Amino acid sequence: MNSCRYGKHMMMDDPFNVLRPRTVTVRVSAKVNLALGVGSLELDGFHPLATVFEAIGIHDEVTLTRRDDNRITLTVAGEDADQIPTDETNLAWRAVELVREEFDMEWGECNRGVDIHIDKSIPIAGGMAGGSADAAGALLAAAALCRLPECPENLHPLAAQLGSDVPFCLMGGVALGRGRGDRLAPVICRGRHHWVIATSKQGLSTPAVYHRFDQMGGNPGGESVPNTLIAALTRGDLDAVAATMSNDLQAPALDLRPELGEVLAVGQHAGALTGLVSGSGPTCAFLVRDIVGAKKVSAAVSSLPQVDRTRTAFGPVAGAQVLPGPEGSFA
Repeated sequence: MNSCRYGKHMMMDDPFNVLRPRTVTVRVSAKVNLALGVGSLELDGFHPLATVFEAIGIHDEVTLTRRDDNRITLTVAGEDADQIPTDETNLAWRAVELVREEFDMEWGECNRGVDIHIDKSIPIAGGMAGGSADAAGALLAAAALCRLPECPENLHPLAAQLGSDVPFCLMGGVALGRGRGDRLAPVICRGRHHWVIATSKQGLSTPAVYHRFDQMGGNPGGESVPNTLIAALTRGDLDAVAATMSNDLQAPALDLRPELGEVLAVGQHAGALTGLVSGSGPTCAFLVRDIVGAKKVSAAVSSLPQVDRTRTAFGPVAGAQVLPGPEGSFA
């Protein structure tokens, strides 16, 4: 029997409630899409996807602290914190509510409440799954407060209910996503990737990008698996990885925000192996050969007026992880 498996009302034996941590902090990672293949709109209102995710070293930290009532509160600090909702519309809040509903007997009437605090570093509304990452962190932290066994993969069904990127944000590394992006298979990736991330002051609506994608004719069969990219990742062939990266949402994103084309052109002229719009944008992600190349590309694109800031990062990195500490640990 899998020791990590749990049912709806099953928890580790703790009759005196002394083993449960009071505070848990989870670190979560941003993502880039090395490939994003999008099929035509289906009758259910969604587009089938075939995407290759990579988790990169830009992190948020999500902290949950138990309360003695059943309220939920949410506070945010860090970059663009004032633009993030702090009510039930926030995915992290919804993640906590989902765990409470699923494991209601473990929480109990007098310990149902939590204070959620998010330290932001992942760009918001930038196609890097910042909100999804926070939801993944809240799921894992809430499971820890319930003293559920440490098996994040068992939270994937709940993660999929919150959004298509949330399961990968739990998983991390490199993975192929199918369906809506939530059916995951790990991908072998040899070597380290260096990235330059250029963010924009103005966000770009994901629904608007998909709508423009449909207006431009869609891409029948676009959700095919990018086998050449997966093979390049497995070999650790950086040049082949760069040559086979793609994003079907880049054309509609550039149609809506033409100035992003200049960002991509400047970054590649400065020496990036390749550059593309991350997800639905407007963030631009550049794959570079090394740290020296990252500095050159970062300096070049940061001078553009449409670039808010640049970040350097490497990948792949882990997904959601409970940080060690006297309280934030499953041990």
